[in-house]
Amino acid sequence: MLKAIIAVGLGSCTGGILRYLVSKLSDSVTDGRFPLGTLAVNLAGCLIIGILSALAEKGGIANANVRLFLTVGICGGFTTFSTFMNESFQMVRDERYAILLAYMAASIFGGFLLYSPVTPWQGTCSTESPRKRQDSYRQYETG
Repeated sequence: MLKAIIAVGLGSCTGGILRYLVSKLSDSVTDGRFPLGTLAVNLAGCLIIGILSALAEKGGIANANVRLFLTVGICGGFTTFSTFMNESFQMVRDERYAILLAYMAASIFGGFLLYSPVTPWQGTCSTESPRKRQDSYRQYETG
């Protein structure tokens, strides 16, 4: 358990630092009216965790602590739903509804498509029964 906690902590620290750097980089490129940094990290996080999930499902990441470090740690520290919501509510307050809708659509649908099991590195949609997939996810979570 201690190794798992350390793996998650180190991964979260790494992911948080990466998120901060991406946000600072995007701030230097945009005027701040569109939250490009948050969108970028959340979409990249969806892509990365989708790839990691596919690798784990195929046995490519056997060590449970490595999986925790990469998924719960790095991806969890890198992505941020709370910032997404905060920025969305700021757009409502500022009556920037068109930008809000574009941001929400890009975040939600873009994230879904990037994580989706219908990607080149994951093949086609799984033909396993939902029960078998659920058992494999449970095994993934517990190591």
